[in-house]
Amino acid sequence: MDSPPLYLPLLLLTCLLTLWQGAGAQSLFTIDSVTLKLDPSGEVTSGTLLDLNCEVSVSHDQSHPLTHSFNFLRDDVLVYSKNTTEPAVLHQLTPARAANSGTYKCQVIVQDKSKGSRTHRLTVTGLQTPVLQVTSQILFEGEEVTATCSAPDESGSLLFHFYQDQEKIKQVWANGNSVEARLELKYAGDKHLLCYFEIIMLPDAGRSNNSNTVKVMVKELFITPVMNILPGKDVIEGDIVEFVCRVVNPPPNVVVFLTKDKRVLKTASISLNHSLRVLAEDSGEYVCKADRGNVQKEAYESIKVKELFSKPVLVMKPREVFETQRFTLNCDTDRYSHERINIGDVKYSLYRNQVLVTSGGNYSATAHPSLNGNYSCQAQAQGRGQTKNIFKNSTQIVLKAKVPVSVPLLSVVGDRLILGKPFQLQCQSDNGSLPITYTLLSPHRQAEFRVVHSPWDLALFNITSIHRSIDIHSFSCKAENYPNQPHVESSGEHLRRTATIIEPVSRPVLTVTPNMGDVAEGEDLTLTCTVQRGTPPITYTWYHTKSALPLLSKTTNDMRLSHSVQGVSREHGGGYYCVTNNPSNDSQRSAMVTVGVKLAGWKKGLIAAFCILLTVSLIIILIKKCLLPFRRERTVELSVKPASTKTDETLRLTHGKVNEAANVTPGVMGRSVWSDHVSGSESDDQTREETTEVPEPQYTEVHPQEVDPTRAPVKKGTDTVYSEVRNSNQGESESEQADGQGSVEYAQLNHNDHESEEPEHEPDHEPRPEPEPEPEQGSEQDGQLE
Repeated sequence: MDSPPLYLPLLLLTCLLTLWQGAGAQSLFTIDSVTLKLDPSGEVTSGTLLDLNCEVSVSHDQSHPLTHSFNFLRDDVLVYSKNTTEPAVLHQLTPARAANSGTYKCQVIVQDKSKGSRTHRLTVTGLQTPVLQVTSQILFEGEEVTATCSAPDESGSLLFHFYQDQEKIKQVWANGNSVEARLELKYAGDKHLLCYFEIIMLPDAGRSNNSNTVKVMVKELFITPVMNILPGKDVIEGDIVEFVCRVVNPPPNVVVFLTKDKRVLKTASISLNHSLRVLAEDSGEYVCKADRGNVQKEAYESIKVKELFSKPVLVMKPREVFETQRFTLNCDTDRYSHERINIGDVKYSLYRNQVLVTSGGNYSATAHPSLNGNYSCQAQAQGRGQTKNIFKNSTQIVLKAKVPVSVPLLSVVGDRLILGKPFQLQCQSDNGSLPITYTLLSPHRQAEFRVVHSPWDLALFNITSIHRSIDIHSFSCKAENYPNQPHVESSGEHLRRTATIIEPVSRPVLTVTPNMGDVAEGEDLTLTCTVQRGTPPITYTWYHTKSALPLLSKTTNDMRLSHSVQGVSREHGGGYYCVTNNPSNDSQRSAMVTVGVKLAGWKKGLIAAFCILLTVSLIIILIKKCLLPFRRERTVELSVKPASTKTDETLRLTHGKVNEAANVTPGVMGRSVWSDHVSGSESDDQTREETTEVPEPQYTEVHPQEVDPTRAPVKKGTDTVYSEVRNSNQGESESEQADGQGSVEYAQLNHNDHESEEPEHEPDHEPRPEPEPEPEQGSEQDGQLE
C-alpha cells in the first residue's frame, strides 16, 4: 500500500492554523465609527455630478486588513453595495436626477458586527425636458399616429401625458424613461402634439417641462355617402321600392351599409342597390353609412308606406267561454286603399295553431277541450299586379274553455275538531277554472268569502267554536267561478262522518267507598272517578295530596273507573282527587275528598280495657288514701289494751274488727293468712312461764272474697286461706273458739296491710320477715299488731 504524500499533513496543518487565527481574529476587533459625506450636499439641481463617500474606522489586533461590506441606502432601500479591505468607498451619481432624492445612510458590516453612519437628506430639483417624436406628420382623419415621448436621463417609474392642441388625449405609465402611444386624430386640420412626464414615487418633484411641439397635418376623408329612393318616398303596400347608397370618388377601402332601426339590410363596397316590396311596417327612416377605418359618414332618408288594407282584427264572443257553451269568432278589417282595391277584394282565413279551420271571416262552435288553442285570422288582398299576395295576420286569441266549478267539498282542517275550541273549515272543488269564489254560509254567522286565484291557494275559514256535534250540520259552502254561471253548494252533513268530533271531558266526580270518607285500618279503600261527558278514550289519574306523583294512571273507554287501596294504614289518610283527560288535551280535576283512617276494632277494645283498668286503679288508690288514717287509729287502740282482758271481750273486739275490715277492704286472692305473733321476746318468755302445756294449733279453711281486678294483690299464695287459732284454755266453747279464730284472722290481715304499706314509706328497707307462730297464749297476742 502506497503511503500518502508528505505535503498533505503539512497542508492540513496550515489550514487548521489559519482557521485558528481567523477564529481568534474574529473576536478581537471593534468598529469605531462610520462616516458618510455627500459632495455637494443638501439641495442640488438635476444633472449635477454628486459623490457619496463612506469611511469606516476599525480597531483590531490582526496584522492583515479586515474585509468591509459597504452598503449605501436611500430611504432604507439598498442602492449600492461593495466589499473591500479598504477603509473607504466612493459612490457617484453621474449626474444626479430627481429620482435620486431621499435620505441616505451608509451601513458597514465587518464579520458579525455592523454599524451605520448618520443620515443625510439629498434633494435634486428639476426634471429633464422630454423629447416627442411621431411616425408620420401627414395622415387622413380617423387614422392613428404613433408618438414616442422619452426622457433618457431620468430613472424610476414615469407617467407620460400626451396633448393635442392643449387638450389631453392620452396618458401612459412606464417603468422606463421612454414610452410609445397610438394617438387617434379624428378631425381634419393641423394638429399640434406635445408631452410631459411626472415621477410617480416623487409627487413633490412636480412635472417636467413640455416637450417639443410636433405639427401633424390631418386631411379630410371624402367618403360622405349619397342615398336615393325610387320611385319616391310616398308609396302603397305592394309597391317595389329601390334604395341606392353610394360614395362619390372615394379613397380605397371604403364600405357602405344600408340599415333601418339598427338592422343591416345590405352592405357592399363603395355602392349598393336594394329592392323591397314594401308593407306598412316598412315605413320609417333608412340610413346609408360609409365606413373607412375609424371614420364613418352617414346619410338619412325616410319613406311612408300607405296601407293597402288595415291589419285584420279577430274578435271572440263571449270573451270567456265555458265548456258546452257556444262561441263565435269574427275576423274583419276596417280600412283599405280605394285607389288599388275594393273591400270585396280582401279574403279571410281562420287558423287554430297555424292549421286552417275555415276559409272565411266567421266561425262558430261549442266549446270543448279539443277546440282549445291559439286562433288567428289572415287577410289577403285579391287585386291585380303588385297588390297580389299581400297577407296580414291578426293578433292571436287564446281559447281555453273554462271548466264549470264542481260541487265543493267542505272539510275540517286536520280532520278533527274539539267542541268549544276554534277550528278551521276548508271549502274546495275538485274541478273548475280559476278564479273560484267560495262562500261559507251558516244561519248563526255572517257569510264569509274567499277567492282562490292559483292552484296552491286554499279557501280556509276560521270558526270560533261549536258546542254540540249537531251544530256542524249548519255549515254549507257555495262555489262559483263566473258571474253568469249558476253556483253550486254543499252542506255540512257529511262532516260528522268524515271529521272526528271530540267532546272535551267533563269535570269528574270522585267518590269514596266506604261512604263518609272514613275507613278503619286494614280495610280496603276504593276511589271511583266518574265523568258525565267526554269522547273516549279517557285517561283517569288519581292523586294523594301527600305526594306530587300520581297513584295510578289508566286509559279506558268507560265513563267511570275505580282504584282500590288494599289494607289502608294511617299514612293513607288525607285528601284525594282525580284528573281526567281525553284526546282534546283539556284536563279536568275533581273536587278533593278527605279520607280519615280509624283505628282497628281490636285496638279500640285494648285501649278501652286499659282505660277501665286505669280508672279502677285510680279509684282504689283514692279509697285507700282516705281510709288509711282511720285504720291506723283503731290499730293503735287495740294494741295498747292489757293482756288480762277477758277472752270473750278480746274475741268480740277482734271479731268486730275483722268484720269491719271485711266490709272495707276486699279479701286477698291466692294468699295464706297466718295469725302471727307480733310481740317481742318479752311476750314469748311470759307465755312460757304461765303455760307449760302447748296445745296443738287448729286450722280453719276460709274461702276468700273475689279481689278487685284494678287493685294490685298484696301477696301471692295458694287459693286456700287458713286461720291458725291458739286456745289458752282447753275447755272453751266452740263460739269462743270461733271468735278467737276471727280475731286471729283480723290480726293477720291487719299485719299484712301494714306490710303492704311499708314499702311506700320506707322504700329502702327490706321487708320484715314473718314471725314464727307461738304455741302459748295465742288469744292474748291476737289483738296486738306490730
